[in-house]
Amino acid sequence: MTDNGQKIIELDKQRMEAMAKKDIATLNALLSDDLVYTHSSARLDTKQSLIGAMESGATVYTSVVPSDVVAQDLGRAVVLTGAAHISVTSNGNPINFGVRFTDVYVNNSGQWQMVAWQSTRLPD
Repeated sequence: MTDNGQKIIELDKQRMEAMAKKDIATLNALLSDDLVYTHSSARLDTKQSLIGAMESGATVYTSVVPSDVVAQDLGRAVVLTGAAHISVTSNGNPINFGVRFTDVYVNNSGQWQMVAWQSTRLPD
């Protein structure tokens, strides 16, 4: 089995940077149309609603910085676990917090895309 773990860790860093830069083209490439994005608040987003909130300005990520990321290569899927510090403005309210996350990428015909994100907010 090919070890895709490091490759996916790097792709996920690109995704986090794209969120902070509002790079919609990169997000469209890296996020699966079937994405299930569960925020630390338990709010659910699809690819369309996540990008839509960013485009409208309702959600403005200023930084997403990962740490302690570990990859499990399952062949056609890679599961990432780790932590991240997130700075975001949500409906005009700036928020800074840490999360632990589980993130899943799947290889669809040679293209790796994120299909799931689940995060839990760390205590302040």
